[in-house]
Amino acid sequence: MFKNDDDALKLYYSISEVADLFKVSKSLIRFWEKEFEILKPHKNSKGERRFTKNNLEQIQLIYHLVKERGFTLEGAKREIRQQRALLKQKQQMIEKLKRLRNFLKEIRNSM
Repeated sequence: MFKNDDDALKLYYSISEVADLFKVSKSLIRFWEKEFEILKPHKNSKGERRFTKNNLEQIQLIYHLVKERGFTLEGAKREIRQQRALLKQKQQMIEKLKRLRNFLKEIRNSM
């Protein structure tokens, strides 16, 4: 995704830089921002969008679903919601497993 190592070190990217990275128009980035609730770039005092690495990952996901896999916008939104739900379930399961591990360690240590 990054053209060189300097790009990978940046904290914020302008909408022009993001459009160049993904080879899409700035208007498409703005459109996706309105359509996808996960995409919320920071805006400076002038109202210029400043995209973070997290925003770039979100755009990468949207780009992959819409441009590469051919999802409709509604289909892509649904897929993102499902992925978020699965991620939440995984996080909950990880927390339960950590608590179980700690409980088993306590039992082992008390023997």
